[in-house]
Amino acid sequence: MGRLRRSRVHKGIRDIQRKYRTRGYMRDIDQIHDDIQPENAAKFEKPELDPDLPGMGQFYCIPCAKHHVNRESLEEHQKGKIHKKRVKVLKEVPYSQEEADAAAGLQKADSKVKKAKADAAMDVETNTQSA
Repeated sequence: MGRLRRSRVHKGIRDIQRKYRTRGYMRDIDQIHDDIQPENAAKFEKPELDPDLPGMGQFYCIPCAKHHVNRESLEEHQKGKIHKKRVKVLKEVPYSQEEADAAAGLQKADSKVKKAKADAAMDVETNTQSA
């Protein structure tokens, strides 16, 4: 790798880096969870014809958020490792905003009720230990 080869890789050009980083961007897991819900899944079962998409947009894998050229390609994809991994990840329940707030240590206004229940549980534990 000579001097000229190193200068031709465009490492320092920021917009080229962003282009390649976002080129293969797929939908996030929480967006796909919304797509899987029964009220949203109906729009993927009979989509409109779109000439810009592979297979006119007719063969869509909802868990992977990918369009396929034909039915055989979709079925082959569904037998594959990447699809099976994505399905396994989607079986987990996504985090809610309440869980994120609790992990960050943020409390709500109704935390006094929970504190009272925790104090009652502590009283029960101390009573059982002293007896």
